[in-house]
Amino acid sequence: MNTQYRDTRKIDPTRGAMLGDNTPNDADRIEIGPTQLAFAEWAAAGLDLPDLQEMRRYRWARLTQHIVDRDYAGLLMFDPLNIRYATDSTNMQLWNAHNPFRAVLLCADGHMVMWDYKNAPFLSSFNPLVREVRSGADLFYFDRGDKVDVAADVFANDVRAILAEHAPGNHRLAVDKPMLHGLRALEAQGFSVMEGEEVTEKARSVKGPDEIRAMRCASHACEAAVAEMEVFARANVPLGQTSEDDIWAVLHAENIRRGGEWIETRLLASGPRTNPWFQECGPRIAQNNEIISFDTDLIGSYGICVDISRSWWIGDARPRPDMIHAMRHAVEHIQTNMEMLKPGVMIPELSANTHVLEDRYQAQKYGCLMHGVGLCDEWPLVAYPDKAVPGAFDYPLEAGMVLCVEALVGEVGGDFSIKLEDQVLITEDGYENLTRYPFDAALMGD
Repeated sequence: MNTQYRDTRKIDPTRGAMLGDNTPNDADRIEIGPTQLAFAEWAAAGLDLPDLQEMRRYRWARLTQHIVDRDYAGLLMFDPLNIRYATDSTNMQLWNAHNPFRAVLLCADGHMVMWDYKNAPFLSSFNPLVREVRSGADLFYFDRGDKVDVAADVFANDVRAILAEHAPGNHRLAVDKPMLHGLRALEAQGFSVMEGEEVTEKARSVKGPDEIRAMRCASHACEAAVAEMEVFARANVPLGQTSEDDIWAVLHAENIRRGGEWIETRLLASGPRTNPWFQECGPRIAQNNEIISFDTDLIGSYGICVDISRSWWIGDARPRPDMIHAMRHAVEHIQTNMEMLKPGVMIPELSANTHVLEDRYQAQKYGCLMHGVGLCDEWPLVAYPDKAVPGAFDYPLEAGMVLCVEALVGEVGGDFSIKLEDQVLITEDGYENLTRYPFDAALMGD
């Protein structure tokens, strides 16, 4: 297993014109980023910062190469996470996710055009890789009403004109998540619309050196936030007046305090609400001598997803033997499955050779045994053998991939579930577990 790579870029938020991540040391900077709290914690931990200029160039070059390799004229992206990957710029990300008003076209020659909100054309000005900024990609009914088809025709004609200049004669255009009128308008312009998600997911799956540095920093910030949530829960749950929402709110607040961005789910539950899993947190008052289980699903510093899970026993009594057994079995599951991880292993091999959960836990096992992670949960998904679809994921692991290794252990009709998940980097000769947060000692039977 590789040791952590280190170089000479240390954190020094007072270093003058540029911060340690090679971005302007400017209180009025456009791009969002880590806070002074995060910088200080990373410095104390001895972490190296990413060079964000290099990270952006790596992502741009990787996407462009994937376009060229498929002989596409370009890649048109509407998904806000794909736009973040291509440009590192943000604009009302969650609102944009259900009211798509942004788009990015990356041409086969590397020319990149952003369509943004008409009142905010400056939001990607920090990134010189974005060569043009336009508006008019808002093709949803709320905004365009009964003339959305007209707006789609104008937008598609712009795309055609750009590609006629930067990829003349090539009408193969990859598109990730177009609105219906947008798709029809692009096809009317003569484009053969290809599968854009395949391009972006494959490109995003292998992280460059600076992305890995960013993920180490984001992981540290996430775990610091989780630690604050645990301190709060252990201090307040025994008092009998603390809700699941109260506990979960701490993670949100501490994520934002470190420059994190949002949390994609509400997966924290207490006591009997942990079984069946996937009940989202609510007003239930957590009780003393119960299990609390959670899944961070957190979009943190630098827009990096940190997706880890833990189960805690909170109380003054000892957990029941069946709880300790389930916890130990869950730990064995993820740690055994991690040992399979190395470059060259085919994804179906991971499914076929998985650690097998005991029969009593099979019915409620998690939806997958591993999945990719980067700016969010990403390709690939590694299914359990009984859910694997032949031919869906016939690809090898590569160095630079990051996988979340999962375990959900609970019995049908039971009053608890154990949820564990670690985030793991595939290295040149094996793997490195990026997750440092300890397992609960009481549930481990210590």
